[in-house]
Amino acid sequence: MNRTPLPLEEAQARVLALAALTQAQETPIEAALGRYLAAPLLARRTQPAADLSAMDGYALAPGDLAGPWDIVGESAAGHPFAGAVRLGQAVRISTGALVPDDAGVVLCQEDTKRDGNRLTLTGTPPKPEGRHIRRKGLDFRDGDTVLPAGTRIGAAQLALAIAAGHGALSVHRRPRLAILDSGDELIAPGLPCPPDRLPASNGAMLGAMVNGLAGEVLRLGPVADDLHALDAALVRAGDADVIVTSGGASVGDHDLIQPALARWGAQVDFWKVAIRPGKPLLVAKRGAQVVIGLPGNPVSSFVTAHLFLLPLLRAMQGAADPLPREAQAYLTEPLGSGADRREFIRGWWDGHDVMPRPMRDSSALAAMAASNCLIEHDAHAPALKAGDPVRIHLIENGGSA
Repeated sequence: MNRTPLPLEEAQARVLALAALTQAQETPIEAALGRYLAAPLLARRTQPAADLSAMDGYALAPGDLAGPWDIVGESAAGHPFAGAVRLGQAVRISTGALVPDDAGVVLCQEDTKRDGNRLTLTGTPPKPEGRHIRRKGLDFRDGDTVLPAGTRIGAAQLALAIAAGHGALSVHRRPRLAILDSGDELIAPGLPCPPDRLPASNGAMLGAMVNGLAGEVLRLGPVADDLHALDAALVRAGDADVIVTSGGASVGDHDLIQPALARWGAQVDFWKVAIRPGKPLLVAKRGAQVVIGLPGNPVSSFVTAHLFLLPLLRAMQGAADPLPREAQAYLTEPLGSGADRREFIRGWWDGHDVMPRPMRDSSALAAMAASNCLIEHDAHAPALKAGDPVRIHLIENGGSA
């Protein structure tokens, strides 16, 4: 086991190397929201399947732009005109309607005047002539790869898959997760809490962060700092793909996660990462099961879950890009020089500028709850002034982006 804290990138790479893909399963398409494609998605149809009008107006034969024209019918969405358009004729057409045979021009209705079944041009004809026509295959064609493997299915991807002819998708099973928060000082949420105790908030916080990324989530805790109690909790984890612990991962007299894991049969992969907060992170494996041991301080637990637990869960589902999303922002105020470890500072991003929160204590949840990003400040980085660019990690209300 490493004695020196690992650099962040090395530690993340080692965690992702432990991620065994969960099996693929065919899932009804709306139930696939938030899941990751197990294989490339091929179109089963062409979109659009024929030339369609992009405007409300009138369809004409190609080159027949002088007018006037006789209106000989109508093409509406789902109700195409049955005939063909000849020179001197026009067909009333709606947005999304099939362009009639032999038509190659759509005049916008704003550029025309209709008198009974007689149509005249009052505006400018389209240039080029087919400007207002959505050509067959404009979006995709039958057999095209519309989404690569590893794509996360969001609202737009869901709509695309349906448009491509799919009613079900092959996605990876969400990993089974067990959450074990430990510590003699922890009191279950909502119970009276004397001054020497703390409400157990980490289990609920971690459960919220993995919402949508994990399948079954088994809560094991709070568990006392007792080897027998921890032994029993680990047994209760059963066949969970991932066991995440919170607290007790260091080497103090009452930090018992490491000995409990050893008794359970897990082998530590590494311990300690060169970040602040979150240095005493522990990663272990038992057979196919991965253990992520998070620090007990709630902000440390949040930051390490964001950097390690969530990427692991994404990678197990085949995510093409499992690491946290980053963006560039500009400081609203100065930031001191970097310390001996890379630091993740709570902040508020308005889409351009980011304001660091002054509170840096790893137990302070109010600053975490008032933040929507983590500002990444490199070890030994020079002091920064207002307006300087920084990297940020985006945080969503439910957990992490």
